[in-house]
Formats: sequence, C-alpha cells, structure tokens
Amino acid sequence: MISRIDLRGAAFPEGGIDRDLLPRADFDVEAALEAVRPICEDVRHRGSAAVLDHGERFDGVRPASLRVPAEALRTALAGLDPAVRAALEESVRRARIVHREQRRTDVTTQVVPGGTVTERWVPVDRVGLYVPGGLAAYASSVVMNVVPAQEAGVEGIAVASPAQKEFGGLPAPAILAACELLGVTEVYAAGGSQAIAMFAYGTEDCRPVSLVTGPGNIYVAAAKRLLKGRIGIDAEAGPTEIAILADDSADPAFVAADLISQAEHDPLAAAVLVTTSPGLADAVDKELDVQVAAAKHRERITAALSGRQSATVLVDTLDQGLEVVDSYAAEHLEIQTADAAAVAARVRNAGAVFVGAHAPVSLGDYCAGSNHVLPTGGCACHSSGLSVQSFLRGIHVVDYSRDALAEVAAHVVTLANAEDLPAHGEAVRVRFGGGEPA
Repeated sequence: MISRIDLRGAAFPEGGIDRDLLPRADFDVEAALEAVRPICEDVRHRGSAAVLDHGERFDGVRPASLRVPAEALRTALAGLDPAVRAALEESVRRARIVHREQRRTDVTTQVVPGGTVTERWVPVDRVGLYVPGGLAAYASSVVMNVVPAQEAGVEGIAVASPAQKEFGGLPAPAILAACELLGVTEVYAAGGSQAIAMFAYGTEDCRPVSLVTGPGNIYVAAAKRLLKGRIGIDAEAGPTEIAILADDSADPAFVAADLISQAEHDPLAAAVLVTTSPGLADAVDKELDVQVAAAKHRERITAALSGRQSATVLVDTLDQGLEVVDSYAAEHLEIQTADAAAVAARVRNAGAVFVGAHAPVSLGDYCAGSNHVLPTGGCACHSSGLSVQSFLRGIHVVDYSRDALAEVAAHVVTLANAEDLPAHGEAVRVRFGGGEPA
C-alpha cells in the first residue's frame, strides 16, 4: 500500500539530502493561478454578485445573502451536540492558555543618552479567516484561526466558509456554532478563490481586510499568492502532511494509526515514515492493511497512502533519519524513538513536533493547545505556524534629543554622502543651522 525508499548505504551529502529524493504531493499553485485570476478580477469589479455567482457555480447553491444572519449563528450553537460543544470549549480553553503566552510586550532600548528606539507591537486592524468546507467541516480550524487573532487584540475579525447545499446555502452548522461560541458575528457563506478576493478587495457586504489566514485547497492557495501584497497572508497551505521518525522501540499499531489519521484528510495527503528498522516498516505495513480495511474513509486513505506523496524511508542511523526529516520539513513531525525528547530537541525543520508515543498529531489537531494551521510543502524550513505573532506588526519608534542627534550627525552625513544621497545628510545639517553640529 505504501511504497519504500531505501537510503541505507547511501552517502548523505554535506548540507542535507536532496529534497527531490523525498515523496511530495503534486501541488502546482502556479498553474492554478490562471484559473483563479479571472475569478478574482470579477470579484474586484462586480463585488458580491460575483462572489455569489462563482459560489453557485462551484458549490451548487446560492445563499440568500453572503453575510450569515446572526440568528443562524445562534441556532447553530443551540443545536450543537453537547459533547461536541464541551470538546470545542476545552479546545478553546487550551488554545487560549498557549496563545496568551505568545503576546509580545513593547521594548524600549536606550541607544545613547537622549536616544531611544522602542519596538511597539500593534495588531492588524482587520483580518479575514478562511475555514475550509470541502471533504470535512473544520470547526477546529475556526478555533485555531480565531483564538490567536483575539489574543493578539485584532478588533475586526471576519470568517468565510463555503456555502453548503445540504444546509440551505449556509456554511456547515459546526463552523457557525464555533463562530458563535467564540463571539465572531461577521461570518460569510463564501469559499474558494472568490472568498479570498472578497476579503482582499471588499464588496458591498464585506469590508476589505489587511490579512488573510487559514488553510484551503489549491485554488485558495493560488488566490492568496495572487493577492499577496494587497493583503498579507499566513502561508500557501497545501495538502496535509505527517512524517514519523521511528526506531524499533515504536509500536507499529501507533505508527500506522497516525499515518492513517492524516491520510484521512485528503487523497493528496502525505504520510511518510522514516525509520532505522526494516522490521518496524514490515510491521507497520501489516497494521496498515488491517486498520485501513476497517476505516470509514478507506478509499480516501488508500489513495493517499499509495500516492507518490507517501512512502516509508529506510535509513541506517537516527542521525540520517534526522537529516531526512529536516530536509522534508514536515507540517507535522512525530518522534517515536527511544529518548524521543532528546531526538526531538535536535529537529530544526517542522511545523510542529510531537514527542513520544502519547503525543499523536490528532492531539495537536484539536486539544493540545498548539495551533494546527501549519506550513506545508516543505515550507517549514522557513515559515512558522499560525500564532499571535502572525497578527502583530512590529513598529520602531525613534526618539532622539538634539544632543543625541548631534553626537551621531557626522556619521549620518558621511554615510549619506558615501551613498550619493546628500539630501539625507542635509536633513541632519539643517537642524544645526546648515553647519556641523556644535
């Protein structure tokens, strides 16, 4: 079901293994740009009517209005299964504990007497949070987007999620219930690239935002790439990924279950096992056969596990395994080895790291307190997951007295002249009567 890549005996080059040797899903955002460009332009020029038209085309339903009525939010929460509500409340509670600790404080540094630089942390004024609604309704993604925005102090929060034919043109009730639970009243029945364009350009129903966050399909990612600059974005999220670094101490049933848990998301989901143990690899294969056969979404899971994006990678040593997972830079990385904490401490590239046999990715998806909006497609080597920091901007405030400026004025003038920007120097000299500061 899952292919193998045998790197045992291979020479690992200095600087890390070639990422092209590792499995990865086909996710050509550049090609999708041409599909979303006319949609985004249409929304720019026709506003809400274009959002509704494209939504009807792709989702098969036209909501009565883009803005979800407040009564629909209240009804969704009132009708939510009490056990689901309790689980969401616990997810919110734990996420707030973690994200509240991420708040930044302003720092003032005295550079010289009379000269200070203060770094102020200011939240963006308005954000658009995208919540997918394709193969599953991700109420948990409402939590993961909204909580850090709220903890950052963002005042304007809007959520968009695709209209669902089975719910009369409203987003899935669980998504609406999560919004109501979190106090988010501005919710739109809009999905895909047209929702991102709505956030970027604004329409009669929705004011434009400064930042868009949240996962989505390839067309959502393409729209985010196209409109980046007009709006800030968190990342171009692709199909979900799990990598597991394991040795012969790992329980094959646990490993197989965790690979399946992410394969369940999407036929393009990636599941990668990196191990020093051929015996474990064989045992995991057997467990996959048994567990997949019993899974509700076995067709989707089988497609993901048998796709080119999934594989078992055999290595000689844990050091080589670490090189592989650092090169792969997974969205989710589990460490199921002896002394897992020490091994996890050596990981450099991952969206989130899950340590030991009792920290499965599923825990992070819902109730660990961590955020599950994470970089995919190898982007964890340069990008971070969603956090309070994602919604903050650092602003430097420079405050110098006359004496403090006078002390450094000659250096400013010298550097300005060296760069052939004499007016820069004159902007200092004029403050001292056009001459050298006394």
